[in-house]
Amino acid sequence: MTGDVKRVVLAYSGGLDTSVILKWLQTTYGCEVVTFTADLGQGEELEPARKKAEMLGIKPEHIFIEDVREEFVSDYVFPMFRANAVYEGQYLLGTSIARPLIAKKQIEIARKVGADAVSHGATGKGNDQVRFELSYYALEPDIKIIAPWREWDLASRTRLLEFAESHQIPIAKDKRGEAPFSVDANLLHSSSEGKVLEDPAQEAPEMVYMRTISPEDAPDKATYITIDFEKGDPVAIDGEKMSPATLLTKLNALGRENGIGRLDLVENRFVGMKSRGVYETPGGTILLAAHRGIESITLDRGAAHLKDEIMPRYAELIYNGFWFSPEREMLQALIDKSQELVTGQVRVKLYKGNVDVVGRESPYSLYNQDLVTFEEGAVAYDHRDAQGFIKLNALRLRTLANRNKLTGG
Repeated sequence: MTGDVKRVVLAYSGGLDTSVILKWLQTTYGCEVVTFTADLGQGEELEPARKKAEMLGIKPEHIFIEDVREEFVSDYVFPMFRANAVYEGQYLLGTSIARPLIAKKQIEIARKVGADAVSHGATGKGNDQVRFELSYYALEPDIKIIAPWREWDLASRTRLLEFAESHQIPIAKDKRGEAPFSVDANLLHSSSEGKVLEDPAQEAPEMVYMRTISPEDAPDKATYITIDFEKGDPVAIDGEKMSPATLLTKLNALGRENGIGRLDLVENRFVGMKSRGVYETPGGTILLAAHRGIESITLDRGAAHLKDEIMPRYAELIYNGFWFSPEREMLQALIDKSQELVTGQVRVKLYKGNVDVVGRESPYSLYNQDLVTFEEGAVAYDHRDAQGFIKLNALRLRTLANRNKLTGG
């Protein structure tokens, strides 16, 4: 079986786990390894990953490092935010939305270098293995997938370190002990899980938070900003046009300074268990509030309510790894149609962990001050029309009430 694999594309971070996986693939499968490292805005220098891959015997032409920040935000994050996607009422899907892009790049590289397999470092208990592999299969149905954490016998941190030492894989000093928690990060968010966070009854220690200052330590004076939208996507902050990744980076900085975007959540994983995670999504939290603000004056009630009805289904598809499914694409077409006139400006107040929309305007606004004013004026609304409207809507309720009288219900 192992001899069937000649060349594999590994999603490679340069860290201990994926470096061990790289060497394990070489020794177990006897295959050539091609590495792909994505710059998703995780905030780490990626050149060390290149050097470590070279040290582990990877040919320079088989080391792929790509800055995908703009593609990540424009083609994945922004489409998701057009839907106001939130999983289980709170989670802004920061990890979930990054996986299909990484998988897509791996498949593209596999085609380019003639690889017959792809591999990832996700464990056998989490959601990421599902997200990666559903994406692989959707893009390349006959690809072979190698998931080391489901195959090898390196079941403990001690065994992992022993393997690394026996193969001269450098180990950072802090990796020789048990890490207090694991971290995944990209331009949209950071996610912390495990160890000190495993007991959901205990408050997360402040050291867990890396992308935001504590709301208690945030400035005592509110920060006001404006965000311009075009067709549902943010395009400018305080009137300054920015690229998607630059704009999200700016929102992250504003959120960080004001203690915005912290979430301590127990969620239901797709694989069946509950897990506790601490997430930080500073820019995304601001963006969600602002987007709903501009939609509030540009979307018709029926369209807005329909979007809210399908949103949980859309969010669940992303969480579970079905980004490349036909049903997600169908829902995306509906969502994008709704955004055609979601254009205008939102004024947002940031203060000690809170995001408040305090102003919104649009050339396509459906808000009519003449209709809602309590002052007398020439308007297209006759108060007397409400009587018939109410009676018609009450008809079935009155019919039921009369029947209940007869039955004693």
